[in-house]
Amino acid sequence: MPELGRIYWTRQGLRLAYSAVLFWLAASVMTALMAKGTPVSGSGPSVAAEVLRGMIDRVVSSAALPVVFVVVLGIVAAVITSRDVRRRDPVRRFTRQQRREGMARAGGLCELEAGFGRRCGRPAEHGDHFYPWSKGGSTSLQNFVAACARCNRAKRANIPSPGKQQRMERRRRDYLPPSASVSVGERQPLP
Repeated sequence: MPELGRIYWTRQGLRLAYSAVLFWLAASVMTALMAKGTPVSGSGPSVAAEVLRGMIDRVVSSAALPVVFVVVLGIVAAVITSRDVRRRDPVRRFTRQQRREGMARAGGLCELEAGFGRRCGRPAEHGDHFYPWSKGGSTSLQNFVAACARCNRAKRANIPSPGKQQRMERRRRDYLPPSASVSVGERQPLP
């Protein structure tokens, strides 16, 4: 569980940093465009060209540092994505045995969260990877959750938060025998 939490918070931090840098870039460009340039005397096309050149110089100089940060964050995101691709389980689909065991464990009902931390009560139609396969989630019984079509579509390939993982494990304690494992989520190791 700590590993999945670390991954979730790292990605949330990257999203927040990316948003902040884009806001910084937009603010820098707007400030540079609104700043008064040096007065140019004369008239004609050469004056207009000089004013435009001054505006472009101000925008480029004010946007240089935020653009560097955008590039660095893009590289970090590309590295994370490439590691996810290398981490993918070679088997995408759950076996019949895993589906049977996972659906029986869930009692044929959706295990995902319907709202306010409670379990969805609709019949389960899908076997879903709790930790998404596309992000390196294992195709194992520990990573299997029974899901209805609506919850499965809503979850998409998002990494669940540590809170969702804890609530899922808490809900499983209600319907699994005390001897059964309630842990959920598993990630493939890097090759």
